[in-house]
Amino acid sequence: MTDLDMTYVRVMESLDRLDRMLVHALKVDGRATFSAIGAALGVSDQTVARRYQRLRSAGVLRVVGMPGSQIPGQDEWFVRIRCTPDAAMPIADALARRDDTYWVQLASGGAEILCVTRPQNTERHDTLLLQKLPRTPRVTDVQAHQLLRSYDPDPLLFGVRLGAGAGEPASGGLDADAVDRLRPAPRDLPPTPLDDTDRAVIGVLNRDGRTGLAELARAAGTSESTVRRRLDVLRRSGSLRFDIDIEGPLTGTRAHVLLWLAVLPSTLTSTAESLVTHPEVNFAAIITGPSHILASVSCADGAALHEYLAGRIGSLTGVRRFETAPVQRMLKRHGLLDPA
Repeated sequence: MTDLDMTYVRVMESLDRLDRMLVHALKVDGRATFSAIGAALGVSDQTVARRYQRLRSAGVLRVVGMPGSQIPGQDEWFVRIRCTPDAAMPIADALARRDDTYWVQLASGGAEILCVTRPQNTERHDTLLLQKLPRTPRVTDVQAHQLLRSYDPDPLLFGVRLGAGAGEPASGGLDADAVDRLRPAPRDLPPTPLDDTDRAVIGVLNRDGRTGLAELARAAGTSESTVRRRLDVLRRSGSLRFDIDIEGPLTGTRAHVLLWLAVLPSTLTSTAESLVTHPEVNFAAIITGPSHILASVSCADGAALHEYLAGRIGSLTGVRRFETAPVQRMLKRHGLLDPA
């Protein structure tokens, strides 16, 4: 076991309620200042900074900035690749190392690779989906579904799972007042295309969403005031968003599945909106194809997953059928992979 592995284990074993409240605060706004988070948590900004650095350096937590889901001229695609089990890991690893993919996962006992891709142009889209993947040895099937509209749960719901399985009462996160104090400015501007400056800034934020303005300005070759102004516009337009990469044990979840729902057309929007009120749902999207809604679901264990599917999903009006694919391994979440 390496020194980093040992540090990770020690940090995971020593997590307390304050750590989980900090994680929840960063889920609400990954760019919130340490002083703002400290005020919401009732501790000093120095305590927040120290706790954050401990979690970040151990690999338990990372804040990630990424393009939004409704950028003009930049579509998102969910790709489902079936292949022989011996080929799954090398193919998934190659996909994870691309700069236009995220949520790269091995599922269904290693017989499937699931990922989302956001090609920057039509050429890259066609190269990946029409040339590279179909011609890859031992790939038996490739399905690509466009994400038409994505839905994110209210960050308040994230706190419901924190502390589960850790000997702490639920919720292990922030209360509603603290969440409201930390919420970023509302999205009140229309989606805006990204320019070269924006792409340079987001490229840095994709590795570390809390990178300071000075470093962002150097990366983009512009001034700090320009970067500050563009960040505000991009966030308020939904063209830039922040999230966190965390380990499953931190939230007490061990059963992770991708869920496909076929629903009546008249209930398409209402079903998606209902899904993201469930604490078990990480995100939901309306997609093209025979299944109309895709959702990422996390539960404490298999028994809890069964209860969720039979109860909440079974009671949704308009659901005609559903399919699940259990996730065995997550190779990539939101951000770029750290250099080896």
